[in-house]
Amino acid sequence: MRPTLRLVLLGALALAVVVVMPLVGGHVLPWSVLADPRGTDPAAVIFWQIRVPRVLAAFVGGAGLALGGAVFQAIFRNPLATPYTLGVASGASLGVAAASSLGLSLVVGGLSTNSVAAFAGALLAVGVIWVLTRLRPGISSTALLLAGVAMNFFFSSLILFVQYTASLGDSYRIIRWLMGGLGGVDLRTLANMTPVVVLGAVAVARYARELDMLATGPEIAASRGVAVARTRTRLFLATSVMVGGAVAACGPIGFVGMMAPHICRFLVGSHHRLLLPASALFGGAFLVLCDTAARLVLFPAELPVGVITAFLGAPFFL
Repeated sequence: MRPTLRLVLLGALALAVVVVMPLVGGHVLPWSVLADPRGTDPAAVIFWQIRVPRVLAAFVGGAGLALGGAVFQAIFRNPLATPYTLGVASGASLGVAAASSLGLSLVVGGLSTNSVAAFAGALLAVGVIWVLTRLRPGISSTALLLAGVAMNFFFSSLILFVQYTASLGDSYRIIRWLMGGLGGVDLRTLANMTPVVVLGAVAVARYARELDMLATGPEIAASRGVAVARTRTRLFLATSVMVGGAVAACGPIGFVGMMAPHICRFLVGSHHRLLLPASALFGGAFLVLCDTAARLVLFPAELPVGVITAFLGAPFFL
């Protein structure tokens, strides 16, 4: 089967997942709710105001994480690279930890304090990366990777310090957020997250050819006319902001960004013209399915979706 046809089938599967999963839950909703978006019937309210925003947020967030993983794996030429390699998730987590510990109220545009603090922390990490690339324009991917690892350790140490000094309730809320989850997502959260992820995805997609070249090595890419330093910096910034938007809404959900590109390479090959959209579709559908499982496993309680993705992702290393 041709890779393009596989991509089309993957898109159809992702669409089916997005349409069907809002109907699935502890109580399966009837198909009739699809025709009643403004109805006051409890089933219609649950479907359109709770489940649909949650499923769409899971899809957009999963797509952003998967795209981030595909880009970083190409740039770093490292199959274990994730969207969090450069410290975006750690920065976002530090923002949430600090806001919770200090009792800050950062509601902006209807977004929760956690979402605003997480995006601010993610932007802090992006800012550090931008400063590094400006101070050292020729910095290698390996050096930048090590800088990202160092930032992750530094932010993690600050998070541990904040947790230790916080109250028991604040410490629990921080730990709960670090597990990732979509329980607090609503239409406003979705409306604020989607433009950030979509703009980042469009920016990344413009560099599909350059990513093919960078995946072979910076020397070969430069010999074929790619402005390696400039292209790499733009991809770093666009991807990090995109991932920051996803993490701000969904929390630091692991393994999606690492697994999705590998599975999609098996399906459509390694050319980023097909790999990027395939990763986005697969990552989005995968997170929707994981979130649905998280809602059902302990019903009527809810399991953090990060637990499900870790449970499925850990065996992936084997």
